[in-house]
Amino acid sequence: MTAPTEEAAPTETAPAPRPRPVRRALDDLGLVVTADDIERIAAGEPDWLAADRRTAFESFKALPGESNRLYTPYIDLRPAQLADATLAARGETTTAGAALAEGADAVAEIVEGREIAIELSEAARRGGVTVRRLSDDVDAIRDLLTRDGALPANDKFAQLTRAAWTQGLLIDVPAGVQLERPIVVRWVLGESNRALLTRTLIRLGDGARASVVEELVPADRATGAGSQAFFAGTAEVVLGAKANLRISSLQELPSNVVAFQHRTATVGEGAELHWALAQLGSRLVRSRIDNVLQGDNSSVEQVEIVFGGAEQLFDLTSYTTHVGRDTTGNLLSKGALLDKSRSYMKGLITIERSAIGTDSYLGEFGMNLSKAARAVAIPSLEIDQPDCRRAAHSSSVGPIDETQLFYLESRGIPPDEARKFIVLGFLEPVVARVPLADVQDRLRALLEQKWAAGTVDTSAAA
Repeated sequence: MTAPTEEAAPTETAPAPRPRPVRRALDDLGLVVTADDIERIAAGEPDWLAADRRTAFESFKALPGESNRLYTPYIDLRPAQLADATLAARGETTTAGAALAEGADAVAEIVEGREIAIELSEAARRGGVTVRRLSDDVDAIRDLLTRDGALPANDKFAQLTRAAWTQGLLIDVPAGVQLERPIVVRWVLGESNRALLTRTLIRLGDGARASVVEELVPADRATGAGSQAFFAGTAEVVLGAKANLRISSLQELPSNVVAFQHRTATVGEGAELHWALAQLGSRLVRSRIDNVLQGDNSSVEQVEIVFGGAEQLFDLTSYTTHVGRDTTGNLLSKGALLDKSRSYMKGLITIERSAIGTDSYLGEFGMNLSKAARAVAIPSLEIDQPDCRRAAHSSSVGPIDETQLFYLESRGIPPDEARKFIVLGFLEPVVARVPLADVQDRLRALLEQKWAAGTVDTSAAA
């Protein structure tokens, strides 16, 4: 009798190893920009501008992602997924007229960097105010584009913008002209896989007065879903003696946008500068402000707020340098964070030896509204002149103040409403400084919507 044969067990195929994700450095933006890209952008431009772009690109390649060693641990660009983003081409923009916003003296609306509409009021035209594209006559503003301090030389991503900008705006208010109504600049963005780098130059002559309202809003077809988009924008301010400028900005871009903003200002003798900046949208925001109080008796007031939700990351840095005598700085950053959002608030006040009689204050305050939210505050001072009126900084990070909650609840306000009142009141300093009533109303509505959509961990907020 033949013994039964055993069938061989089927051989199991080992599963293919999972591909490891590509590791990225914390300061790697992911956006691919080459020397050939810079040459294509520079084609047909004046030699001095092409040379400026090349110099900036070399700086971009050489600089670290964070030049200040104190802040090196607080950079994380990994949420940016921009490997497939394409740089916007130079010269693709068309120009058209625009309808003036109610209560405005000028409006400029730029849609995805492709269309720009500009209109000025009769009062602005009579005063000789200029609002135009930079590309209309770059030779006329060579001094503004290439001046020392136009963009920080030690910032890698500011130098990228200097090298690869393709869209730009000039706002020029002549000496003595005082505009009663604001200039509105509206950037409409959000198209996937598009990288738009822009520069905005603002110059006020001696004794001029103006206000600028900047709006960064989603395009009609931008849903926040799909591939990311990149926006890099500057505001480069030069104020003459006794000039007065108020700048308000509302950033409500969709969640697929990575936004880098560089704002610089040189403030002349007796001039006043006021910043009021609200950061609500985008997946990742990196904001840097550089104020140089060059003239005697000059001053800057700066308030920047963040309201974060989901997994948003806000990286805010502020540098203020006092050079002239009897200068004044009052700088405040505030962040309210829901869900898993994060914020880094970093600031440095520098008082140079020439800055006798300086009065300067820097405050940074974070409010964590869930256990997963994280805020970091790093204010600092560098003082080379002991004869100061004041040089101070303060910071705090924590949940909602229990004593404030107790006070409101003792007045019959339900706990959830009390928390909302405290948070929205915490952010109100920027809202109140916006010069257009309809923009104020929209900002308050957006803050309400974000509160309603976010997750408040009552154990962290109580």
